[in-house]
Amino acid sequence: MSAINTNIQAIASARNLNQSQEMLGRSLARLSSGSKIVNPSDDAAGLAVSEKLDAQNRRVKAATTNVQNAISYVQTADGFMSGMTKILSRMSELAILGKDVTKNPTDIALYQQEFNALQDQLRATVGGSSADIGGAADVDTPLGAFNGITLFGPSTVGLNVTIGQAVGQEMTIPASNLRDGAMLDIIDQDGSGAYSLALTDTDVVEKITLAIQDVATERATLGAAQSRLELAATTLQVEYENLSSAISRIRDVDVAEESTQYAKYNILVQSGTAMLAQANQTPQSVLRLLQQ
Repeated sequence: MSAINTNIQAIASARNLNQSQEMLGRSLARLSSGSKIVNPSDDAAGLAVSEKLDAQNRRVKAATTNVQNAISYVQTADGFMSGMTKILSRMSELAILGKDVTKNPTDIALYQQEFNALQDQLRATVGGSSADIGGAADVDTPLGAFNGITLFGPSTVGLNVTIGQAVGQEMTIPASNLRDGAMLDIIDQDGSGAYSLALTDTDVVEKITLAIQDVATERATLGAAQSRLELAATTLQVEYENLSSAISRIRDVDVAEESTQYAKYNILVQSGTAMLAQANQTPQSVLRLLQQ
């Protein structure tokens, strides 16, 4: 039917052109943002899943930071105990030298002076109150500390570390208490500040040997904890990588594919514009009928 008031072909061409322009706009938005989901309507279910995975991924990243900090904590404690072992080894050496019958009292006094200095260093590293380690004053700020956390004080639960993104994924770093037992025999003082253990004591070598064993046991315990922490860090890194890959498949635009779609819709817009122009000229054919 030939009509002037209603141009069905132009209306259809305009509708097709609007659809092509809308799809071209979406393609431009995806390419410019790099995201496949520009609006929630693009993929409502995919958006919900990706948001949940993104939150999980953030928790994994936070747990990774916690684990790495815990590893630093353990390494710091182990570093201090390594130094303690060297100090105790030197003290045992001094104890043997002090038993040399060719040494005069002045020589022994010099050995005792170094022996006491090493005890001071151990006491300053372990720290504690006078009720714990004796002496005339508390050692409130021991050298053996990490970010304000005392490394070698008494603790009944140790240090809890979150090693995963879900609730309950934790491990405990055992406490390294060096304020009792064999180490206490080395650093204990009486009320006047004099050490209970002297270089010339008959059991000095035995007590130092027990202290070395005590430190070695604590180092072995921390070494086991560090091994587990390193394994947890590796696992979290793999989990983070896999979650990131899953999120990317949902959200990130495939540039090669989207570029093809962009070229397609760009051509459709251009051809639709040309065809709409042609459709708008169709009513002019009615004029020829009127002219005849």
